Amino acid sequence: MRGGRSLAEALQEYLTDWSQRTGIAVEVWALPHGDVPATIARGVLAVVEEALLNVELHSRAGLVSVAVTTGRRGLRLTVSDNGAGFGMPDERRGISRMRVLMSELGGTLSVNSVQGEGTTVTGAVPRRR
Repeated sequence: MRGGRSLAEALQEYLTDWSQRTGIAVEVWALPHGDVPATIARGVLAVVEEALLNVELHSRAGLVSVAVTTGRRGLRLTVSDNGAGFGMPDERRGISRMRVLMSELGGTLSVNSVQGEGTTVTGAVPRRR
């Protein structure tokens, strides 16, 4: 990450700034411990940024919950909001962009949304062997 920051530090800074700018509360469930390869860190940060842009533009949410964890199997991320949700399979540009970003990292992305209840974006990047 830029300036020697870890992914956790970059995420925390971005989430704080985003929440202050948008007025949408952010609940951080978990941030990664330890080093994350720079390519993966940049990609994950870009996915979180895109997910939050979608929240900001479309969801009318009051709360967003974020978790990014690392473990034996790799990295997992979750961005969940309590906004308006949308009917599936509504493949918007932002969702397509997040899928491409995760695919470039060798990972996957799923989006689950319920109208009137919110949306959850979940991504996984397997540990490289």
